[in-house]
Amino acid sequence: MHALSEDAVRASLLNASLREHTALALPPGFAELPWPDLDYLGWRDPKQPLTGYVVALVDDEPAGVLLRQAERAPRARAQCSWCDDVQLPNDVAFFSARRAGHAGRRGDTVGTLACAGFECSRNVRRMPVLAYPGFDREAERLRRIDALREHVGAFLRRIRDGD
Repeated sequence: MHALSEDAVRASLLNASLREHTALALPPGFAELPWPDLDYLGWRDPKQPLTGYVVALVDDEPAGVLLRQAERAPRARAQCSWCDDVQLPNDVAFFSARRAGHAGRRGDTVGTLACAGFECSRNVRRMPVLAYPGFDREAERLRRIDALREHVGAFLRRIRDGD
């Protein structure tokens, strides 16, 4: 992912009201983020712990969403739908997002299970365990990075396009 300006991040939000655009608090250390190691930018609002934001490049344009975490945690250990990491070192939470446009104003939402602190980019870059002799661990790591980008992009397209 390439570096985005504060204005680009605010302008990318597909499902936020004008008030929510202006109230958006950027992640700590925004100016020093390791952009080349990020497949998407995800962070929690420090003032509203159940609110999160995700911004990614979708069709080469920044697209962002405001997410709400469910107040109740999943009963069983959940797997992140984005990074598909079966050995997660972090918690997974259920997030919902209003769809963009008319559908969102009607109350339509889309939900997903994602890493609670949006650690997916770090998770997919860890070298996977050796599954069998001759297993190409680097190829699997690269496949997981590509899959993460596709999963996040598909989620954002569902918000944007309303399908």
